[in-house]
Amino acid sequence: MTAPAAGAPAPEFQLPTTGGGTAALKDYAARKLVLYFYPGDDGSTCTTEALDFTAALADFEAAGTAVLGVSPDSVASHEKFAKKRGLGVTLAADEDTSVCQAYGVWQQKQMYGRTYMGVVRTTFLIDAEGRIARAWTVSRVKGHVADVLEAAKAL
Repeated sequence: MTAPAAGAPAPEFQLPTTGGGTAALKDYAARKLVLYFYPGDDGSTCTTEALDFTAALADFEAAGTAVLGVSPDSVASHEKFAKKRGLGVTLAADEDTSVCQAYGVWQQKQMYGRTYMGVVRTTFLIDAEGRIARAWTVSRVKGHVADVLEAAKAL
């Protein structure tokens, strides 16, 4: 499945989150949402991205924007990751990859000559009407959160 294009309705979702809650697209009605997909907990790049989003949370909130991280890891894994790294961002567990698939980020990847299915690091900015405002396929994490924040402020 391909990623939804700018202007398209964001695919609905409902996922369990850190802190014993759930997150659904409808929970963010009338607010902007940064929905960022990452391959897995505690990898170096994933940690950098989560720490960068955590550091910018107050700025996103000031811009009327919530931030939610999603990976196929379990809630227990997310809780351990968040505690170990001091994360403030909410993490959601998509263990069956259905939401990753709906957003087109569950794709065939290759590493060390091995082919496998995994999450392609991607961030979506969803507007207050529930439409995709912008999407980034993230190849470099450095500066990414600042770019997303600027887009959220401008929206």
